[in-house]
Parts: sequence; C-alpha cells; structure tokens
Amino acid sequence: MDDLISQLKKFATEDFPISSVSDYLNDYSLSDDMLNEYAHFKDQKYCRNLVHKENDFEIIVVCWKAGQVAPIHGHEGEKCWMRVESGALRVSNYLLKSLEPLTLSMTEQVKGEAGHLDGPAEIHSVENVYSDDAVSLHVYAKPFSKCDIYCLDSGTVERVELVYDSIDKQLC
Repeated sequence: MDDLISQLKKFATEDFPISSVSDYLNDYSLSDDMLNEYAHFKDQKYCRNLVHKENDFEIIVVCWKAGQVAPIHGHEGEKCWMRVESGALRVSNYLLKSLEPLTLSMTEQVKGEAGHLDGPAEIHSVENVYSDDAVSLHVYAKPFSKCDIYCLDSGTVERVELVYDSIDKQLC
C-alpha cells in the first residue's frame, strides 16, 4: 500500500492525469494479505474502509455482500477510480441530462470482475448483484465529505454525508 500512496502523491502534483493514473491502477497489484487487513464487511450495507487520507486524495477499500448497492451518486466533480479486487460488481455510469425534471441517461453498464477498472466516473451506481462477496479499491482525488444521491423513482437529488465504517483497519 505504501507504493500506491507514494505514487498517488506524485500524481497529485500533476493534478491526477487520467491516463497515467488509470494505467498505474490497471497495473497495480494489491496482495490478498494487504487487502484482507482492510476488508471489513457489514450485513446491513456495503462497508467503506478508509485506508489513507490526505488533502489531495484518499484510498478506500469497499466491501460488498451479495445484494448490497451504492445508489446512483456523484463525485463532486472530482476524479474517482474504482478497481474490483475480488468478486464481481455491476457498475452503471450515467450522464446528467436535467435536474428539473431529474433525467439521467445510462452511458454504460458492465460486469466488473477482479481487475476491472472504472473511472474516472462522474455519476454512477455500484451493485453486488452476484452471489459472492466482492471487494473494490477506490481512489478519490480531492476527498469530499458529502455527495449527491440521484433517486430516479422520486425525481429527487438528496445531499448526504459520507461516513467511514472503519479507519486504519479499526471498525468505527
């Protein structure tokens, strides 16, 4: 993980060049032992495990049990990458067409298996629609504490506070 943190610090000085960060994350190998140190699961919802945070970026390991969903959400205009480390996740990317009425168009929907890299995504949803648990690695440039959740059923956008379920390997 130290190598990843060191490289992200370098990328931060270059404003996270998309192709360079994507290439690096595609090639980066996170050992199972390292991943397991941060992998906490919850029955009620997907689990956001903070690995590292500083002003320029944060690294989160997200653990997903079967059926868990991150609703359609935005990333505050910041660059965000997600790589599936184990299991599989369905990733749906969207384009915001209108806020009044709320209109999104799905631009892509993929089954992301281990090694799949998504990003940088502006608006997306992530779901574990499969029977096995899944783990994903997330890198956020310029961390943010709130984001918008887009609810197509009600036509509303809700501002929500983001929370961590564990910090530095310890459950909150």
